[in-house]
Amino acid sequence: MTATAVVGIGELVTCDGSGDSGLGLRTDAALVVDDGHVAWVGDAADVPDADHRIDLEGRAVLPGFVDSHSHLVFDGDRAAEFAARMTGERYDGGGIGVSVGATRAADDVRLRGLVGRRVVEMRAQGTTTVEIKGGYGLTVDDEARSLRIAREFTTETTFLGAHVVPPEARGDRAAYVELVTGPMLEACAPHARWADVFCEPNSAHAFTEDESRAVLTAARNAGLELRVHGNQLGPGPGVQIAVELGAASVDHCTFLSAADVAVLVDAADTTVATLLPGVEFSTRSPYPDARALIDAGVSVALASDCNPGTCYSSSMPFVIALAVREMGMTPGEAVWAATRGSAKALRRDDVGRITVGGPADLTVLDAPSHLHLAYRAGVPIASTLVTRSDGWVGSPRP
Repeated sequence: MTATAVVGIGELVTCDGSGDSGLGLRTDAALVVDDGHVAWVGDAADVPDADHRIDLEGRAVLPGFVDSHSHLVFDGDRAAEFAARMTGERYDGGGIGVSVGATRAADDVRLRGLVGRRVVEMRAQGTTTVEIKGGYGLTVDDEARSLRIAREFTTETTFLGAHVVPPEARGDRAAYVELVTGPMLEACAPHARWADVFCEPNSAHAFTEDESRAVLTAARNAGLELRVHGNQLGPGPGVQIAVELGAASVDHCTFLSAADVAVLVDAADTTVATLLPGVEFSTRSPYPDARALIDAGVSVALASDCNPGTCYSSSMPFVIALAVREMGMTPGEAVWAATRGSAKALRRDDVGRITVGGPADLTVLDAPSHLHLAYRAGVPIASTLVTRSDGWVGSPRP
């Protein structure tokens, strides 16, 4: 084992809960990484001896981004659907069927390669922890293999057999719900930590309140923890069901009533509102009011929702910039939501922060502070910090 001292950090964002937005900012800081963990954090003047030394020359270091909502196991292209929405066509969930067909037709080698490339793309932009859902197979065998493949890349895998009702099952929705809560759940549970459902009565393709409750209850009884897609296309029961059943997160939260906000405030310790502004950008939909949620006391996270239809972007820096520009979040709040907030949505305390003894999941910015994530929107300044004896791997030096 060899220790590496990382020095020349202009701004260290620890997300330790102190200071502005809980970011725990330190200047003129240094840290030591040993065997993949943070062994020491402190002032640059006090850095202990180490086997290797890397000078970041004033760049900022943050916890690696935590992307708690993604759909990476898919094949196929829906660029034409995106183009149609840009001219006014409304999103209703129906395009998911296109991805289902392409994903079913792909073999394991192709799907594994596609997921791998997307994970590499995320890491290149500073994401170090990712949740990956199924949901583009919608048969017992296809959902099980989707989760087996996802499990090769992350422990945060989510059973989403209740993404939409597939075309061949629309004549008997009850039978499909029975499939999801029976044989499909049984085949997928060994490969999943979580279960999710697209609870959206405003879409004929998604699931009603009763159907969603049946799916989530069966999954919980099978030992899975819960997540919910809710309140995306209009007012609905998603938030209420998520809180009622103790889900770790309810994601989208675009259309909320006062009662929805109230229950999210009461459940702030257990249920996180995960906002996905890349979806609103890609569907020309209203953005959630993050400012109102934060001011009310709701726990808020940010995630990419990287998927082929409503947000084919893997960039958490892009999500942060949107959250600041369109949803009323401060840059500090957005960084917190993309790190500690999203870690909370995964019920993880080991990621999304920089602490002695924790994993050295670090993101370096080719910029002096976290403010540049929103200030330099669209510029690839963030990358995962990989330490090695001959230097660091990250954004190009100027």
